[in-house]
Amino acid sequence: MTKEGWQCPQCGRVFARKNQNHTCGTLATVDAYIEAQPPEVRPVLQSIRETIREAAPDAIEKMSWQMPTFWQGENLIHFAAFKKHVSLFPGGDATAAFAEQLKDYTFSKGTIRFPLDKPVDLALIAQITRWRVVQVEGTKE
Repeated sequence: MTKEGWQCPQCGRVFARKNQNHTCGTLATVDAYIEAQPPEVRPVLQSIRETIREAAPDAIEKMSWQMPTFWQGENLIHFAAFKKHVSLFPGGDATAAFAEQLKDYTFSKGTIRFPLDKPVDLALIAQITRWRVVQVEGTKE
């Protein structure tokens, strides 16, 4: 620990908590992001990625806010891995619209947490993604 907090020995970033979970450096691609995650999390992230890609075939895959992102005229949906969960970031309107289906998960305005110790509901992610596509397409008219 330094005076300011814990410093990552790999990237040199300083954090308030010791052994803060983070990604060293900037990852330029979704492939690089997934590869940088723990081996047991990679298949979950890849499944989420494929589910979103199938539900939003016209979306462009990119990195935004250091998270895998699907973009379709605007940021459609992000996802990211954390120590005990994977988060989906579809925006506040989506979490409000799907509040009933999300009652078994921790969620807040714009964020849904899927615990890693349970199967991720890919059908729900597909449904939310398709809803976001319709929402984004509707703003273009």
